[in-house]
Amino acid sequence: MSLPVTAVVVNYQTPELLEVAVRSFRHYYPDVSLLIVDNGSRDHSRTVIEQLLTEGEGTTRALWLPENIYHGPAMHRAMETATTPYVYFFDSDTETRRGGFLEPMIAALEADSMAYGAGRVVEVDRRRGFRKPGGMPVLTTPHMLLRRDFYFRLPPFIHHGLPTIRNFRAAEQAGYGLISFPIETYVHHLGRGTAARYGYGLGWRARLEYLLHRLGL
Repeated sequence: MSLPVTAVVVNYQTPELLEVAVRSFRHYYPDVSLLIVDNGSRDHSRTVIEQLLTEGEGTTRALWLPENIYHGPAMHRAMETATTPYVYFFDSDTETRRGGFLEPMIAALEADSMAYGAGRVVEVDRRRGFRKPGGMPVLTTPHMLLRRDFYFRLPPFIHHGLPTIRNFRAAEQAGYGLISFPIETYVHHLGRGTAARYGYGLGWRARLEYLLHRLGL
């Protein structure tokens, strides 16, 4: 029985990480629809992705963006492209180490009509998205499952250090819930695989936001 989910991974010039992310996911979920979004890469990513498409023929497809629109907007494009009820996002610097997580995550959402997503829940500052105990609940973006129809009732993902911030803020205001699931025990996240090389493309804005956060403003 096929799962009603599309898995999405966004790549920007980290093909060696992407190979691990895709192949490790495919090892456990060979039949799940997978969308690889290439965010305007200018290296040899196309060659690697085309090989991954061949290996996953019938279940894997690519969305080629002509330029780097950054992670949040690329995730939004993926949401527009997918047609399944659920979308599972995983970062290109992740490695799936155990299977059996999509099924209970989907089941948890189907059991709660007001649940928007499932994954690792953390608390952040509502204005800027930095970690803050007692703050707004969000899902960590490297590995999360979302209900697609709810997404389009909310503001889209944006170019931001936390691209889901406006989306999750509106979800909280609408009364949509997030279900905590220990996804990090199934999927290892290297951390800042793309950002460490290319940054977030936010320039002085990111530094200003961090300073204001530290000052409590």
